[in-house]
Amino acid sequence: MTAEAGVVEITRLDERHRYELVVDGARAGFAQYRDEPGKVVFTHTVIKPEYEGRGLGSRLARHVLDDAVARGERIVPECPFIAAYLRRHDEYESSVDWP
Repeated sequence: MTAEAGVVEITRLDERHRYELVVDGARAGFAQYRDEPGKVVFTHTVIKPEYEGRGLGSRLARHVLDDAVARGERIVPECPFIAAYLRRHDEYESSVDWP
């Protein structure tokens, strides 16, 4: 992926229970989660201040949610950012268990 910021990569790190967003080789943010049987619970999302305002948070949210759906997991949005994203994107509603 490319952005005005440069090359963007999003990687799922199961051992750390997070997805990391990297821009031009530097970690710009992450989405923390915990696994539960048949579910992925998103608990915290961060975009570093110097990367805010570039749409990277939305790209991260879309990626993690699409990945959860592809894995057949239910989505539980405890994280306020992920919850707000889901409220604006009803295409995920059939996969969401609101807390």
